[in-house]
Amino acid sequence: MSALLSLKNITAHYGASQALFGVDLTLNQGEVLALMGRNGMGKSTTIKCICRMLAAKGEIRFDGTDLAPLPSHKAARLGIGLVPEGRRCFADLTVSENLMASARPGAWDQAAVGSLFPRLAERHAQRAASLSGGEQQMLAIGRALMTNPRLLILDEATEGLAPLIRQEIWDAIGRLKRDSGLSILIVDKSLKELRQVADTAVILDKGTSIWADRLENLPTDLAHKHLGI
Repeated sequence: MSALLSLKNITAHYGASQALFGVDLTLNQGEVLALMGRNGMGKSTTIKCICRMLAAKGEIRFDGTDLAPLPSHKAARLGIGLVPEGRRCFADLTVSENLMASARPGAWDQAAVGSLFPRLAERHAQRAASLSGGEQQMLAIGRALMTNPRLLILDEATEGLAPLIRQEIWDAIGRLKRDSGLSILIVDKSLKELRQVADTAVILDKGTSIWADRLENLPTDLAHKHLGI
């Protein structure tokens, strides 16, 4: 199986403060990878490096292409769809307008997004600001899918949501894995739900990759030590 995304010895700084000290990961085509670790260990920073929102040293390759010299919009056009932490929907635009704003040709159109998230189809004419937090999160996922990506990155997509909405989103992620063939990178703390969708996992500790394997092989003592589980 060929690697779609690979990071080798990634380091990164915020000004004079170093945040990543050596991150390695490999995500194969069609697989789901969980990027895990306690708060502040470098997960979101790693995503910023992949999406070219933060300069990094080391090797970042997407389907063989070196991402290092690319600005963020060119990395996105290669097929990287990001669902950012905090949703960041266009508050004054309707659901439909939010989706149209990111649309690129492909199988994911408004009908396909509405099938995945029926709530969005029901609220297509509502302003994003009027949606609940969970509905805004669904919209953020739908907006990323409308770019018709090859890699979908979900940064804390279920954090702070009501249990029912969380389950709807996990169900949708399961459907994406089962039916779409998308490669997915997930940052989340819910090990129980991750075990149901993720093939592999990488654990970060203090900006360094300290474990990588099939998620089913995660030792209990390691989960307690580095994930607080």
